[in-house]
Amino acid sequence: MLLHLFLVRHGQTYFNRYNRMQGWSNSPLTNKGQQDALHAAQALHAIHFSAAYSSDMTRAEQTASTILRKNETASENLLCVSPYFREQFYGYFEGQDINMSWYAVGAPHGAKTYQDIVNQYGLAATKDFMKEADPFHDAENNHEYWERIQQGFRLIAHDAQSFQQSDSEHNILIVTHSNTLMNLIQRFNSKNVSIPGKPQNGSVIIATFDTDKDFAHSIEIDSYTE
Repeated sequence: MLLHLFLVRHGQTYFNRYNRMQGWSNSPLTNKGQQDALHAAQALHAIHFSAAYSSDMTRAEQTASTILRKNETASENLLCVSPYFREQFYGYFEGQDINMSWYAVGAPHGAKTYQDIVNQYGLAATKDFMKEADPFHDAENNHEYWERIQQGFRLIAHDAQSFQQSDSEHNILIVTHSNTLMNLIQRFNSKNVSIPGKPQNGSVIIATFDTDKDFAHSIEIDSYTE
């Protein structure tokens, strides 16, 4: 079955505002973050959703609830909240200053910033280096991260089995996080859709998900709207 995914980054939080590593830490939406959620809701108000998912972080759940509440056909009861759609887990570095954290993670490898790590070693290394630098080694490495994300898409594929087969298309709302979106873009943007930098709070990425294919070939990024 071919599903149309509407992937939304949650609204701005206080940790976003303070430039803190957010990962699995909970930080509430700012006033701007609430407006970000309303912006996404307006963009998606006429989309008929067959299902809706969000990370179990408050910022994502609140953003998803706002989108569904303002939707013409959906309701908040449609929302499935799951840890599968969380951001990358930063372990020891949770809540710390972003620039200082990435310096600590990348410096042993000759990279001073997050972007330096990506440019020199690739996106997967940002997670592997993070786990290596974490003195408790609690942070997710690349393998652990993708195992969790794939569980989320297995959940969607499983739920899709109950959809009305007579409907011509099924739209799925997923509210998640910036690095999770960046990882999906990096892995599945075979069309080279233009996405300038990190997806903005409240932005929407549209993708297709073929539930009959293996995960590595199942998703295609179609468009991006701030």
